[in-house]
Amino acid sequence: MTDTLALLATLVALLIGLAVGKAWERYKLREGRWFDRRRARESPHYILGLQFLVSNQVDLAIEELAQAAALDSAALEIHLILGNLYRDRGQVGKAVRLHQNLLQDPRLGRTEQAYVQLSLGLDYKQGGFVDRAFQAFSEVTKIDPDNKYALLNLQKLHEEQQQWREARAIRRRLTDIADETGKPRDQAILAFIENELGLQAVRRGEPQEAIAHFGSALDLDDGTVPASLNLGDVHMRGGRPREAIAVWEQILDKTPERAYLTFDRLQAAYAQVGAPARFRSLCERLIADNPRDWRARLALGRHAVDEGDAARALDLLLESLRHNPHALAVHQVIWRTLEALEFRPSPVRRYFELTRRVVFYLDPHVCTRCRYRSTELLWQCPQCHEWNTFVEERPAQAENVVEASA
Repeated sequence: MTDTLALLATLVALLIGLAVGKAWERYKLREGRWFDRRRARESPHYILGLQFLVSNQVDLAIEELAQAAALDSAALEIHLILGNLYRDRGQVGKAVRLHQNLLQDPRLGRTEQAYVQLSLGLDYKQGGFVDRAFQAFSEVTKIDPDNKYALLNLQKLHEEQQQWREARAIRRRLTDIADETGKPRDQAILAFIENELGLQAVRRGEPQEAIAHFGSALDLDDGTVPASLNLGDVHMRGGRPREAIAVWEQILDKTPERAYLTFDRLQAAYAQVGAPARFRSLCERLIADNPRDWRARLALGRHAVDEGDAARALDLLLESLRHNPHALAVHQVIWRTLEALEFRPSPVRRYFELTRRVVFYLDPHVCTRCRYRSTELLWQCPQCHEWNTFVEERPAQAENVVEASA
């Protein structure tokens, strides 16, 4: 009997504890009165606002959420959603005022203060108030030194201002707090920042410092193509073509899809060291490794045109065209080759058979993060500011293309 009563007493105490916990979760004491935390979130305005937000009806969502926020001035999550919507709609002034008002609330905890300060920094950044954005993000790092979102935004601001040393320092902090899975990406970004420091040294006329930065970039990530290209350029300007060749040839092994960026450089360097035939061997090797490499065929065809072998050049160029019939760069060299062949009917007819349904394009590249498009390969996206996110996007290979040898 005693054991049964003890068990019942324990169960009752447990139920009372759960009830008190639930009550504490739902209610809070404010200005001497108990207030229901769920009242704002259970209001039809809050629910409607979320529904409008999900259906991308932002203006209606703002209207409903504003009414929900009026029910409870301390409903932080609603105010934060509302402020972010104001910012996304370009109403930066409203977003700034809302977040500034939230920061005046003495009841905010440190985590809440950091989050509101971060939102305020994003407001200032969106509005172009760079100094204020720096200050807001810096305040976040004082509250939470390892806040990666504040650190990342500070890094981006420094990059936009070309303050590469400061950007590097912040990226190193991000690398230190990243988990093991994120470190390779951080190392790659650090390598691109080192490359930018090297370019600054080049512009200042300090080749040895530039070489040190480009070398550091490649130590961090040996697949940093712009660092290899720029390091080779410094060697060439310093009269060291063999060193330049060694650096550029490493790109062929590390990132063969970017090999075309070395073609003009290597062709000139091979000629300078008295070995022009090496360029032809290089292109032939790339074609053997990847039979669909239209750029290697284009480079080899251009090389044959320069050597006066227009007939061989046309064969190479038409084969390149078969793998990528939409590249304007190929057509331009073909036109020059046909002119060298005096526009004889047979080669002109071969060209027309390949290009009846062709739409020209200028090697469009697209950012895989934000879909920003560019006619040239960029190492950093000017829209989302992410590094090394551009890939070539081209139309599918034309159907029923006649073989170049036909």
